[in-house]
Formats: sequence, C-alpha cells, structure tokens
Amino acid sequence: MFRVQTLLFITISLLLSACSSNTKLNAMEKKYKEYGASFSDVWSEVASDPYVKLPQKEVSYKKLSVNGENIILENAIRTLHERADVIEPFEKLAHPNGICFKGIWSIEAENEYGGYFKKGSSALIIARASTAMSNTKSGSSRAFGFAGKLFPTMNPNKLNQEASANFFLIDDLGGTGAKYYRDVELRNEPSVSISMEVVHNILYALKVSSAFKEADKNPTIRQLYEISNLGEKKNTKILTPKWLKIDAVSEHRVDAKDFREELKIEEGEKLVFNIWVASKTPKDDTKDWKRIGVITLDTSVTSLSCDTRLHFHHPKWREE
Repeated sequence: MFRVQTLLFITISLLLSACSSNTKLNAMEKKYKEYGASFSDVWSEVASDPYVKLPQKEVSYKKLSVNGENIILENAIRTLHERADVIEPFEKLAHPNGICFKGIWSIEAENEYGGYFKKGSSALIIARASTAMSNTKSGSSRAFGFAGKLFPTMNPNKLNQEASANFFLIDDLGGTGAKYYRDVELRNEPSVSISMEVVHNILYALKVSSAFKEADKNPTIRQLYEISNLGEKKNTKILTPKWLKIDAVSEHRVDAKDFREELKIEEGEKLVFNIWVASKTPKDDTKDWKRIGVITLDTSVTSLSCDTRLHFHHPKWREE
C-alpha cells in the first residue's frame, strides 16, 4: 500500500504542469526575446479574446503521444527552458480550464530571504487559477492550482529584459471535495489524497510521470529561487524559502458551482491572498509558517489566450 501511495504521489504531482505543443515563435515571443516584454504587453494578449461561454475542456491520455511522437516529453522540456510569457496557441494537457488575473505582489514583513521576498518589495503579477484534470464544478473532486508570474516593476509599460519569476501552487494533488476555491490553502509542496479520480486516470498519470522524470527531477515540490533571485546581482549570497503558500483573505463566498465563476472579479472588487513562507519543520512536521505579505488581484478574465497562450516557465531543480 505504501508503494502504491508513493507512486501515486509522484505521478499526480506532475499533473501540475501545463504542457503544450512545440510551435514557431510568434511576434510576441520575438519581441520578448529581443527587447523584453512589458506587463501591459502580456496582459493585453491574455485579455484579447474573452470567452462568450465558459468551455469545458477535457484531458486525454491519447493526446500525450501522437503518431509515435512523445508530445508530453517534448512539452516537459519546453516548459523548463522557454522563458517567454506568451507563446503561440498550445493545449494545456493537465490544467486546461482556468481564469487569469492581474494585480500586485506586496511584501510587508521583515524576513531573511532575497529578491522579491524582501520587505518592501512590490511587483506586478499575472496569475492563473485552474483545476487539474477536467473537473471545474463543485460536487466533484477538484485539485485547485495557482500559477503566478512576477514582473520586477510597478511600471506596467516598462520593457523587462529580466525574465519574469514564476511559481506554482496547488492544494491537494489528489483533489478534494472543497466547495470553494477560497476555502483551501495552496502550496508549492502540496498534500496528496488518493481519490477515485486519480485511480481512474492512472495511465495518464504514469505517462506524464515518465516524461517529467526524464526532463527533470523531484517534481513533488516546485522551488522558489526565481523569486528570491529576482532583482539581485549575480554572485550575491541569497536565501530562498523552501515553502510558499497562499490563502484567501476574504471570507466572502460567491455561491457558484464553477470555480471560474466563483473567482470572477467584478468592477470595484478585489481578490486578496495572504503570502506565507517557511523553511523549517521544528516539530510534529509543522512548518514554521510566517505571513509576509499579500497578493491583491483587481481584474480577472476567462479567455482563449489565458488557457492556450499564457506560458509559465517551470524552474529547473537545483540542489541545495
């Protein structure tokens, strides 16, 4: 039983990755590589084609390989090495249904970490909330995800030649029965529950697992060094927290079955998450969580580009 749970833990964790097909560089990618893209450039692309009706996209084992070509492995390699924020349309094979946001990342409390974990740091952020697999509505098991992209500026029109810092969080790799997205904590090393949804899709999970093991290692945790290095000079000694989590500040709940309707930000509203970090587990496997700031999101969009063009780079694993 332990071996089965361990296998499921490793394979499910890899479903955090939003994968895509390799395509030619479009004008946005070329601009980014040559000059650096601004926050406004990226957001305008994400918001350019909003849905009239929310789609219900399905994941499929058959999509992972096409005509003998290991698409999932190619995508795993691209996700680790491609730094552009927006690329040509691609199909997300694990988190196909999402909602995107723009807002501000703000650090308020003193701490020992570098880059944009430092007290007083403020960065523009573009984020995407999603669910793993195909389930989007309450009443079914859902694994909520949150991917963030930090731009080291408060000027939305500044061309940023320094790549954005990306991070990835999820509540439970096996999914939970939580009714609301705002009820869960999302972490870069999430919990795992063994659910029927996972068992039902075990071949899919094993295929993804094999690809990501070949492309990188230790997929059960997504490291945070891109945030702690952001804005720092090379060869500077920098500390990076091991763990990051966020949770919603407001207790207000929108009684919508689909998480995308629940998280939709109406004019004049804001969606706020606490930022917590930790690096130690002093006792009883309890982490030394410290609240250091907030993510304040003021605009949302459900769009084709949010689901098929916004790209989040995965930090490649580094040994301590």
